[in-house]
This record gives sequence, structure tokens and C-alpha cells, in this order.
Amino acid sequence: MTDETLWNEFHTVVNMSSRELAEWLRTESASPRSERDPEHAGSVTGQQVLHILRKRKADLTDDDLIVMRHVIDRVRAERRDDLEPAAGDSAWRHQLMDLGHDPLRTVE
Repeated sequence: MTDETLWNEFHTVVNMSSRELAEWLRTESASPRSERDPEHAGSVTGQQVLHILRKRKADLTDDDLIVMRHVIDRVRAERRDDLEPAAGDSAWRHQLMDLGHDPLRTVE
């Protein structure tokens, strides 16, 4: 897969904006016992996706490309190839949203 194809596929699968993902990760990580900095809330992969969403294609690193492939593979494994909106249990939806993919949203 070329970098251009990977970039396009990643931005198809990751259907949340960087702002939406950042808000989701902060909300998901919020708890009375949480001591994490809100800017670093969420899973490591979620933070990596957020970092990639804020980059230009020309600034991607080899590590970014690995994360992008991983996210595409994980979302595709959990979803059908057509990525049509689908309801599932909340834990399943939240796992996908941690990767920047809201399964209830239409993918463009």
C-alpha cells in the first residue's frame, strides 16, 4: 500500500475529527481517581491517532505509518468492509471510538 493510499484509507476509517477524538479521550478517561493530564488522556493508540490527525501527510514518520496500518486493520476486523453505520454494545463502540472510528457515523 502506498503512503497516499494508506493516508486516504486511514482518513476513511478514522471518521472522527481530531477535536472530537480529543474530547472523547478526555471524557472516557475522566474519573475521580484519574491523575492523567487531560491532554494525554486515553489509550496510547488513541493518543497516537490524535497525533497523526494533527499532522500533514508530508510529516508522517515510519512509526506513524505503522500505527495507521494497525488502526485500519483493527477497525476492519471489527467492522464489515463497507463500514455502514451499525449499532453494537457500548463497550464495542467505545473501543472503536478510542481509535477514532464511530461505528454509528456514516463513513464518507
